[in-house]
Amino acid sequence: MSPKNVLITGGAGFIGAHVCNELLEHGYKVRILDALVPQVHGPFRSKPDYLSPDVELMVGDIRDSQLLSKALRGIDGVINLVALVGVGQSMYQIEEYTSVNNCGTATLMQVLSTQPVESIVVASSMSIYGEGLYEDVNGVRRTVAGRSLEQLKAGRWEMTDSDGGPLSPVPTPEDKVPSLASLYALSKFDQEQMTLMVARAYGMRAVALRFFNTYGPYQALSNPYTGVLSNFAARVLNGHAPLIYEDGLQKRDFVSVYDVACACRLALESMKADGQAFNISSGEAMTVGEVALKVIRALGVKTLEPEITGKYRVGDIRHCFADISRAKEILGWSPSVGLKQGVEDLAAWLEGQKTPDRAVQARDELAVRGLMI
Repeated sequence: MSPKNVLITGGAGFIGAHVCNELLEHGYKVRILDALVPQVHGPFRSKPDYLSPDVELMVGDIRDSQLLSKALRGIDGVINLVALVGVGQSMYQIEEYTSVNNCGTATLMQVLSTQPVESIVVASSMSIYGEGLYEDVNGVRRTVAGRSLEQLKAGRWEMTDSDGGPLSPVPTPEDKVPSLASLYALSKFDQEQMTLMVARAYGMRAVALRFFNTYGPYQALSNPYTGVLSNFAARVLNGHAPLIYEDGLQKRDFVSVYDVACACRLALESMKADGQAFNISSGEAMTVGEVALKVIRALGVKTLEPEITGKYRVGDIRHCFADISRAKEILGWSPSVGLKQGVEDLAAWLEGQKTPDRAVQARDELAVRGLMI
């Protein structure tokens, strides 16, 4: 039996609003708990216009156990989307990221230990993998550590084996050993494992979804620390070239928020998925430079090209894209929105939006702290 009264923590955010719509369309009743943090929602912390009027919004912090207890009354399913998001920012806002992401989830689990629900879905991240999976010239799969400082300073961006031989990236499955390269990645792994562990102990179904680079309407254009495509778009709409780190040939995997929302619903409903983690993405690799160019052209700009900075940000990885066969087989999920359609949809939503460009500010904040090479 699927839960019908669902609490979405962080539900007023970009992904949360789409999950709300997905659940409402399938007959669920939805309650949201969201702190409406200024970095995402602006200084006045007002209810977003894009949020459906059919959801019940409770404004507050996930670390408030009394408020959580109230929010969980009458609820039989939880989707936990609360997290500060941003690899670079997590490396200098260490206490805040740990408090919100790790301690926030711990508070939720503590309350759920006395007010259990049927099913929990927690948002995890591709960042827990660090580098993706690689293959050597003989076709042997390799798990690799990060690149050396010496290598990065020399601008040798690609991964090699211990003898200097070339390695080729291949799709990363869920059983790859985590390699945590940032405080953000550490916090997401903690959220994921804590949820699965506590749920198992208290007889609740639980599923972790490892989101790859998610994009689409409602993404916070004011937040320079998340949303690769929205950050590129903000630059372009202000007449500036998207900033590309390293050489632009690093490969990533981009997924439409509509497909992410569908995956959240299926994970909430699935009996077979209990206790497991799933990659949620397109399963298609594309270079960051290619994606930036697609955003520029989708916005109708013909005079700009991506700006290749040749810089490295501490915590960044070279290549990672998903093997999504487990989600297809067990969740019955597969992506339905291609990148071309998704970028055009994002571009249409961006018309008339306020688009502050804070990419340079974010870059400078990393540089002044020695987190950029």
